[in-house]
Amino acid sequence: MTTNKMWGGRFARGPAGIMEQINVSIDFDRRLYAQDIAASKVHARMLASRGIIAQSDAEAINNGLDQIKAEIEHGTFTFSRALEDIHMNVEARLRELIGDAAGRLHTARSRNDQVATDFRLWIRDEIDSLDAGLKAFQRALVAKAATHAATVMPGFTHLQTAQPVTFGHHLLAYVEMAGRDRARFAGARRTVNESSLGSAALAGTSFPIDREQTARELGFAGAMRNSLDGVSSRDFALEFLSACAIMATHLSRLAEEIVLWSSPAFRFIRLSDAFSTGSSIMPQKRNPDAAELVRAKCARITGDLVTLLGVMKGLPLAYAKDMQEDKQAVFDAADSSALSLAAMTGMIEDLQADEAAMRSAAGDGFSTATDIADWIVRVLKKPFREAHHLTGQIVAIAEERNCRLEDLSLGELQSVEPGITADIQSVLTLDASVASRTSFGGTAPENVKKQVHYWQEQLK
Repeated sequence: MTTNKMWGGRFARGPAGIMEQINVSIDFDRRLYAQDIAASKVHARMLASRGIIAQSDAEAINNGLDQIKAEIEHGTFTFSRALEDIHMNVEARLRELIGDAAGRLHTARSRNDQVATDFRLWIRDEIDSLDAGLKAFQRALVAKAATHAATVMPGFTHLQTAQPVTFGHHLLAYVEMAGRDRARFAGARRTVNESSLGSAALAGTSFPIDREQTARELGFAGAMRNSLDGVSSRDFALEFLSACAIMATHLSRLAEEIVLWSSPAFRFIRLSDAFSTGSSIMPQKRNPDAAELVRAKCARITGDLVTLLGVMKGLPLAYAKDMQEDKQAVFDAADSSALSLAAMTGMIEDLQADEAAMRSAAGDGFSTATDIADWIVRVLKKPFREAHHLTGQIVAIAEERNCRLEDLSLGELQSVEPGITADIQSVLTLDASVASRTSFGGTAPENVKKQVHYWQEQLK
């Protein structure tokens, strides 16, 4: 077995077959080809500008890299597992195209800083793409919230009916979550937006390179200040994965609600055929498979985060081959995040609310009990704890009669508290209850409309 010509100068024999299998990464890191080529072009241009390589060599390198990029994008490039990774595959093909000049490209850099730079560029692109997806998701939620600013539904705690809210208010909660997701990705983008290029293997280089030039041309905010950190840090990937995992958790919570809401037990919403599937044996079934898969992908994305945390936790400085295991987790999380986000956006746009079913459910479970307690405090000047106790007695009467609170007679109410007047009926309706929640951030339809307007302006 021959050695790898790209790095095997001191080796008399090639690696064992199983070594080649475990060492190879081209099967997945080929996804970095565009970033690898872009960084190599900038590196070559800098080397020429500093007089480290000839301008003619830099031009040949640039033209050769352009051809390689075209070959990859047209599907005519042959990837070799014997060459291990995307970097060596590109360099080997470059040598075939332009000869010895290709060997000058790797001057003043290492695969260590090369892969870190490529990876940062790739994650930066993914952050920009996911941010655009989150913005589209927010817009879909806001549009649906505008339609249902006054649609009454039950609000839950412990999955038990608590107080009536509006469907628009409920949807806007996820707009807020997505806004924080975008802020987390923006923070991750600031972390990733530093250039590792020029850190070389770990100690920097003796060549008179201009790291600020390459950083600037690649769109980075600047060059990393420590070469050891430049090649060995992966916190930028962890931060990206963390943002993906938190976003996925938010999407999973909404997916769970869609699964519940679309079930016959709730009947709050209906998904069209575009986002439902049938059963192979039960013809009546409409399964919310897209929502269920979004829910499951959350676990997968969280697992990717835990994987990379585990890879990095015991590594001494600087680079170690363990870090080759960083990319598959990140690639998987990015793919799953983008797919989950697109699916959830589609479901929000697609779903139709059953307003009658929502209103009916909102009236169950004595959801206006808190309104009675608040009325007793406000009108009869009772301490809230006493009002809470009195309201509990009123609820017990309604439970015994198997009726709703608004169906109790004035006499039944006064049997608990003689000071209650007929005016209390004004707070017992669902519409009155939600309309009364006018505190900032509350569910009152007028509040919801204001928040819809706010987000419409933010998302322009």
